[in-house]
Amino acid sequence: MLGNFMYCNPTKLYFGEDSLASLNEELPKYGQNVQLVYGGGSIKKNGIYDQVMEILKANGKNVLEDAGVMPNPTVQKLYEGCKIAREGKADLILAVGGGSVCDYAKAVSVSAYCTEDPWEKYYLQMKDVDNEIIPVGCVLTMVGTGSEMNGGAVITNHEQKLKIGHVFDERVYPKFSILNPVYTYTLPQYQMVAGIYDIMNHITEQYFSGEDDNTSDYLMEGLLRSLIHSSRIAVKNPTDYEARSNIMWIATWALNTLVAKGKSTDWMVHMLGQAVAAHTDATHGMTLAAVSMAYYRFICPFGLAKFKRFAVNVWDVEPEGKSDEQIAAEGLKKMEVYMNELGLTMNLKELGVTEEMLPGIVESTLIMDGGYKVPDKDEIREILKNSL
Repeated sequence: MLGNFMYCNPTKLYFGEDSLASLNEELPKYGQNVQLVYGGGSIKKNGIYDQVMEILKANGKNVLEDAGVMPNPTVQKLYEGCKIAREGKADLILAVGGGSVCDYAKAVSVSAYCTEDPWEKYYLQMKDVDNEIIPVGCVLTMVGTGSEMNGGAVITNHEQKLKIGHVFDERVYPKFSILNPVYTYTLPQYQMVAGIYDIMNHITEQYFSGEDDNTSDYLMEGLLRSLIHSSRIAVKNPTDYEARSNIMWIATWALNTLVAKGKSTDWMVHMLGQAVAAHTDATHGMTLAAVSMAYYRFICPFGLAKFKRFAVNVWDVEPEGKSDEQIAAEGLKKMEVYMNELGLTMNLKELGVTEEMLPGIVESTLIMDGGYKVPDKDEIREILKNSL
């Protein structure tokens, strides 16, 4: 393990089929006004909304409705949520939904009492929080982002063609999160597999960095193997509790900062995918899937030893009689076959991207350090062209 680091994760998790009842333990810790954040209304169709409202009323809470959070939460929606929080004097923001809803809730929590423009302060200038923070709790209904146990909050500005994530410190982490795998059963298959690839990419973004003998890499290899196994079951049988519960648990541990310790990490696939989404509003996991193979084949020669290890330890590639390059290439090919098996989007054209859009997408890409090679603008354009 290289370098010096600190690990802190203050989020309390309640996991399992009976986990929603734990709201009764958490709600008394907060004031009367609860800002209930959710998306397009699916929680009303599947009954989760009624279950949550019953518990809120039983605990004497005044509910501030904040509905309509979109899959890529916008800065305009953020301003709307801040107004609801301030005017209603929210004591707790309760996010009921997937990663976008949780992200949005955290963004509102730090922005409601920000005296500056929160988009400018937190997303363009990346400043720390120095104002009042409203506590957040989550009831998760879709897995992928890991937002239920981290400080990340991604917001989209369509006018500026930017989709940016700010990873806030532990003060902004959800105070508690409720994870019931059954709540993910009704998710459309497209969204389920997009979430599965988001999980996989969270792990590989951290895995493909460094060459030291790092405990985090062993943890990630195990998480990947479990994810591959469980996802194949879930695609065929979406109500297989064991598979869905494993996927939900993997998603949380993929991005709660644990496996990043001792790692430089490389978030270039996310930067590319978020730039695509800023221009197309496409589903997050699918934007990642569309650019991943082109990017990993680009950096493979610069991190050959790790890509070889990935092929052998994750995809069971037999190394005998093969060069390192052949082993690494076979591992990426097996990954590509798996992605097609899940039904992921494998090129940008399917997301509405044209070659004419590429210069704008390149400009919207924030180049991150930490990988085996940081591509320049010409190389980013070539990666994107190879993703079309």
